[in-house]
Amino acid sequence: MHYDIVFHFDNGPAELNIAISNVRNYHKALAGVAFSSVLVVNGPGIRLMGADDPDFAEQLRELRALGLDIRVCANAMRHFGLDAAWLNPACTVVPAGIVELVDLQRKGYAYVKP
Repeated sequence: MHYDIVFHFDNGPAELNIAISNVRNYHKALAGVAFSSVLVVNGPGIRLMGADDPDFAEQLRELRALGLDIRVCANAMRHFGLDAAWLNPACTVVPAGIVELVDLQRKGYAYVKP
C-alpha cells in the first residue's frame, strides 16, 4: 500500500496545531512502514515558520526529526517580507507552494488540509 502524504497549511495557529497533531498521529499509526510525508506551507501560515516562533519552532524541528519534509512557499515569504535567515532551519523553501501541492498529488501523495 502507498502511504505518501502531503499536509497543506496556509492559515493560523489553530490550524497549525491540528496539522501538527495530524502529522504526529499519522507517523505513530504507520510506525515501521516506509512512506514520505510533506507539509507544504503557503499564504499567511508562513508567518508561523520562524526559527524563534515561541509556539511552533521546536515542534517543527521535532516533526522534521520524525521524517516530515517541511516545504515553504518563496512567494509567500516575499509577500510577507520574510527572508531565509528568519526561517526555521527545519524548513526548505520551494518556488511556489501551490505548484508543490500539484506536483506531489500527481506523484500519488494523498492530500490532507487540516
